[in-house]
Amino acid sequence: MTTQPAPATSRHPLSGRSTWVFDLDNTLYPPAMRLFDQIEIKMVAYVMAALGVDAAEADRLRRHYWQTHGTTLAGLMIEHKMDPGPYLMDVHDISLDHVTVDPALAEAITALPGRRIVFTNGDAPYAQRVLVARGLAGVFDAVYGVEHAGYSPKPQRQAFDAVFAMDGLIPSDAVMFEDDPRNLAVPHELGMGTVLVAPQPVPADHIDFHTDDLSGFLRRLIAHI
Repeated sequence: MTTQPAPATSRHPLSGRSTWVFDLDNTLYPPAMRLFDQIEIKMVAYVMAALGVDAAEADRLRRHYWQTHGTTLAGLMIEHKMDPGPYLMDVHDISLDHVTVDPALAEAITALPGRRIVFTNGDAPYAQRVLVARGLAGVFDAVYGVEHAGYSPKPQRQAFDAVFAMDGLIPSDAVMFEDDPRNLAVPHELGMGTVLVAPQPVPADHIDFHTDDLSGFLRRLIAHI
């Protein structure tokens, strides 16, 4: 894994890719905006009400479901047969007041050659709200939420298979940008380029690049394509 694109004298290893796949939360906005903190609070409250447990147990279950099934929703569906619709509406009903527009990010993503899509474990309506708040509306060719994967979440293989088949994406021609290292394992196995967008690198064979500055990484990449 490396943190920087190739030197100016050479083409970037991701050159020639034609589809650019971006996660949403903590990828297309920085963790400092703390949107997922709000979502986690809503998740705990939902689990408390749905299962009749206290806050500590609800938070333990939330973490257990995330670790075991990929998302809290997947755990609730698998272990308790819960309807995903009300859950998704509830946990994504959060304030976007702290989300700021990022023209540099919009410019960098728009400059990528080929097709640009969002693939999130949230739902598409929530993703669209965040994209508008970030000034990224109209930048992407498609936005896929967990509903498009039949509610199977990343990192499960069937989630990627469903969304990529729907999009017509050819993995060997694509790159995945993600903040969760787990969610890059299947893309790497499929032949995608993988970029971890996170404050700290995670040494792993399935992560090709790391960056804590998505806009900067994309600008340098574009300069070497």
